[in-house]
Amino acid sequence: MDFELKTLTPSRVCSEKCDALVVLVPLNMAEGDDALSLLVEAATQRGDFERKPGKLLQAYRTSGIAATRLLLVGVGEGSAKNIRTAVTAAMGALKGGNAQRVVLCMSLLKDAGASHMQAAVLACGDAAYSYSATKSKVLPAKLQRAVVAVTSAAAAKAGFDKALGLVKGIALAKEWGNRPANHATPVMLAGAARELAKLPRIKAEILGPKEVAKLGMGSFMAVARGSEEPLRFIVLRYDGGLKADAPVVLVGKGITFDTGGISIKPASEMDEMKFDMCGAASVLGAFRALGELQPKLNVIGLIPSCENMPDGKAIKPGDVVTSMSGQTIEILNTDAEGRLVLCDALTYAERFKPSAVVDIATLTGACVVALGAVRSGLFSSDDALAQSLLNAGERSLDLCWRMPLDDEYADGLKSNFADVANIAGRAGGAVTAAKFLQRFAGKFPWAHLDIAGTAWKGGAAKGSTGRPVALLVEYLLAQAALPAKPLLLAKAKKVSIAVKTPAKPRVKAVRA
Repeated sequence: MDFELKTLTPSRVCSEKCDALVVLVPLNMAEGDDALSLLVEAATQRGDFERKPGKLLQAYRTSGIAATRLLLVGVGEGSAKNIRTAVTAAMGALKGGNAQRVVLCMSLLKDAGASHMQAAVLACGDAAYSYSATKSKVLPAKLQRAVVAVTSAAAAKAGFDKALGLVKGIALAKEWGNRPANHATPVMLAGAARELAKLPRIKAEILGPKEVAKLGMGSFMAVARGSEEPLRFIVLRYDGGLKADAPVVLVGKGITFDTGGISIKPASEMDEMKFDMCGAASVLGAFRALGELQPKLNVIGLIPSCENMPDGKAIKPGDVVTSMSGQTIEILNTDAEGRLVLCDALTYAERFKPSAVVDIATLTGACVVALGAVRSGLFSSDDALAQSLLNAGERSLDLCWRMPLDDEYADGLKSNFADVANIAGRAGGAVTAAKFLQRFAGKFPWAHLDIAGTAWKGGAAKGSTGRPVALLVEYLLAQAALPAKPLLLAKAKKVSIAVKTPAKPRVKAVRA
């Protein structure tokens, strides 16, 4: 879908020719004598239309309105959340019809800001997205263009441009999340990263099995052992700040299919394990948005990508592996593989001397039990970083919730045969998984987003949601607006681990 921003007063909206005119109607709408305002007032007084969020009234070829179809949709008090609800309802009503050009009228809203614009445009983009990569017959989308009407296009342009960047980033995350595992292998993800490197200020470096072995990423390699698909370690760079500015590092779990390995999952709904790389997809999506928005900061994206398969060479419960940090790990359950690939990526992140590191992963079913599909789980060793992510989630309507990291939760990870076990008991599974990762994130401010409940939907609406791209980009843009941090190791909560970190050999990239 193409978007256009246009200055249209309520009276001028009435004469705008289009297939459908969607009018967002707030409770505090100002009175007017144009056909649209009079119609809204009459429908409200007669009780045929309520201005509650998402309430719709449709009309066809209305007198005084040039649009073929008219949809009045309530937005209540006009919050960004209500606007998202309203636009989603309106686009849902239009999706099955023949409308190609839609005008979304926001001209009746008072004090509509960037967050309101973002909510409206993202809701349109979400409704217009359609997966087609592996379908034999692809019908062109009927909804081709959305014109966003406001009282002043100049005042709304910044919010509109930001929303367009997010739409592209979220669509890319959805696309890779939705692809079947045989159409989204680690090598293919590396190809997607190289495509992003065609955008301004973005570079991509791809490491293969030999390079990863030289780095000593024994934990990551152990997970990849059971698959015939070769692993890839993807390094993306967005250089928007000064060379001396410390970067933010995003780490995305890239398990392109997760059978559970030897600790194999039940067959029911195992197909949804193609979504286990949605953390990686969100990093790709965030970089797509950065390429559009061009903020002034430095960002690194790290994606450890492989499959988790039950081959004869696969790791077994009870095996002990050595991570890049030098810590040994007893693998009690091969289905807890995400933390095994992430821990080596977190150690690799140290070389960038980051201002902050955020890992994103569909990590635990326990987080789904705790928070459902509404909020992503947020764990952090740094209060300021946690608050920044929480605030970004609220502004972007891509919500998260901070979970505990008490030291006592790590007790279940003790092992008689290694420095740490990869799982604890069933209780507090999302927290103990985060505690495992925290062991490898003691040298920088760190946060972990468990998106197992928010990254995709099941059932009839099965598909990737593109979350938490909006949250990540909102956070990054806020960091870009702050004074840059120098390229020094930031202070972080110390984690007492008596291990020696091996030297980091220099490696060359491999072509996918």
